[in-house]
Amino acid sequence: MAGSVNKVILIGNLGRDPEVRTLPSGDRVVSFSVATTESWRDKNTGERKDRTEWHNVSIFNENLGKIAEQYCRKGSKIYIEGQLQTREYTDKDGNQRKATDVVLQRFRGELTLLDSKGGGRGEGDYDSGYSQSGGGSFGRSSPMERGPAERRPAPAGKLSDQLDDDIPF
Repeated sequence: MAGSVNKVILIGNLGRDPEVRTLPSGDRVVSFSVATTESWRDKNTGERKDRTEWHNVSIFNENLGKIAEQYCRKGSKIYIEGQLQTREYTDKDGNQRKATDVVLQRFRGELTLLDSKGGGRGEGDYDSGYSQSGGGSFGRSSPMERGPAERRPAPAGKLSDQLDDDIPF
């Protein structure tokens, strides 16, 4: 068993459109922020309360970066899996700062669009569920995850013609 695990799972809404930068190495990084909101009802007053946390996300995975760049917009609901990574930098006033980001590495991470087709701001023609994990296949793999258009239609004819009578039970 591994000595430690660094895994983050978030479901939230984009706080800004994805920003694409090119590193000196030629690799592209897609960055955006995700808001997650916790809601509860105050026991004393009965008033509904919310707390929003903002998370910076950086995608180094080329395929997931393309999906984020093409289909994600401010307000889009997404599911992401990545790792926490802390970086140090100097701000414009010369102060040392630290920032913790959710990072989707080159061969790891997952991004799933949760808005329905035409959801979010109504700008995308996509089918939700684009994901890539561990550098594996792109898109959906399980028949249960496929949309209605992707499922095979049932063969025509009577139900008794479709059943196999040789099944003992």
